[in-house]
Amino acid sequence: MKKYINYLLFASVLSTTYSCKNFLDVEPTNAVDADKAIVTANDAQIAINGIQRQMTSSNYYGRNFIAYGDAKGGDVTLYSQGRGLDAFYTFNHNAQTNSFSSFWTSIYNIIYQTNNLLENIEKLKASGSIENFDLAKSEALTIRALANFDLVRLYGKSYTDDKNAFGIPNVTKTLAFNEQSLRATVDENYKQILSDLKTAETGLPKTKRDGYLNYYANKAIQARVYLTMADYNNALLAAEEVINNNPIYSLYTNAAWVSSWQSQFGSESIYELVIEPNQADLARNSLGFYFMRRNHQTGALGNFLASTPFLNALNADPSDVRRGVMARDESSADRLGSCYKYLGSTTFSGDKGTSNYTAVNIKVIRLSELYLIAAEAALKASTPNPTKAATYLQAIRKRAAGLPAIDAASVSEALILAEKSKEFFGEGIRYFDMIRLNKTINFDDAFAGISVPTREHAINRSFFKTILPISQEEINANPPIKAQQNPGY
Repeated sequence: MKKYINYLLFASVLSTTYSCKNFLDVEPTNAVDADKAIVTANDAQIAINGIQRQMTSSNYYGRNFIAYGDAKGGDVTLYSQGRGLDAFYTFNHNAQTNSFSSFWTSIYNIIYQTNNLLENIEKLKASGSIENFDLAKSEALTIRALANFDLVRLYGKSYTDDKNAFGIPNVTKTLAFNEQSLRATVDENYKQILSDLKTAETGLPKTKRDGYLNYYANKAIQARVYLTMADYNNALLAAEEVINNNPIYSLYTNAAWVSSWQSQFGSESIYELVIEPNQADLARNSLGFYFMRRNHQTGALGNFLASTPFLNALNADPSDVRRGVMARDESSADRLGSCYKYLGSTTFSGDKGTSNYTAVNIKVIRLSELYLIAAEAALKASTPNPTKAATYLQAIRKRAAGLPAIDAASVSEALILAEKSKEFFGEGIRYFDMIRLNKTINFDDAFAGISVPTREHAINRSFFKTILPISQEEINANPPIKAQQNPGY
């Protein structure tokens, strides 16, 4: 853990992706390091801006975390290797090379900043400050919970597989440079995640806050966490709190679904991270470029294509509105294997104007996901309710109007997962669903005839590389953690 602490102390200064100004500027415009200048509630909110800016880095929601969740889930394939991040698809990682330790350092950097902010708030309150820090505190706790949730899914076994296995270090305070934290259990991680979320929910408003967290975003994350734990009763309660009680979010109509990617803060966007031009805009390294067709003029490499099984499912109804964000890939003139969600549309319109099509906001969680969480949870609750499950599923399935409607007799886990696959292609969800349910993931290696010696054609979560290794760099800096290395590495 010493390694990431040393990294964290200087990450904000060294990074060129967080802000036009150094993160430690004495008088920042819209971001401040949680170590510095926290005196008022407004200062604390500016610190939240800076933390969220870090969340859009290429090592987290800006690209790699979402690409990881798609490339490993079976809905994506490669046309050619060596274009970038194909080690996700091939599972070519170990502790020495391709460890993807940037997940560990970048996400712990965010946790470090939230801890700093929380501690500074408590010091100010103890010294007699009358500023109202409740909002910033709740935002920081929710971000910390989300970061820990994402980390434990990368490095720990699934909760439904072995909750007593090693997860990640539970870091809830700033650490001295020589502290070496060890891994807690997956169960302990989830208890901390839920504790942070529950503590935070009452301090968040129930109003729409474009680009920021609110009460419903917190509840939506809770629903995601409970579903991952197979706590279906609580997953349903949290999802329905958002679906039935929110006055500000609504599902896109079929006519509006494709165009929704051309605008910021749509009616489904419960939590959306802002990526502004020239401020964390990754340009040719952006998520959108990794899923678009290979193009020599734009510099896009065509890194990831839709797999043949995914396209077969999507094309089952030619009127499915979600085909509207797909465009032909380089393999043929009619195979719609390239995804343009994170370019705004197939015409490169972005969500801020045509000249800024690489600076597209990241939709972390959308209302449609809550409908599909509720569908699965209702079907699997202690008192199953297939009628309710079918109603929630059909609300999303009708985006393919030509497919038969779902009712209580036909609703199933398989249909829910299939719908989730089509709705969230390119949004980093598929792999984590397959792992939590221990589904077999089949890879479309035959599409381009690529050779993948680092994994089998079909895997499930018994394959040790379904979780990442603790990197050798971290082991060198924190030798006791070597005894907690993930099995197989």
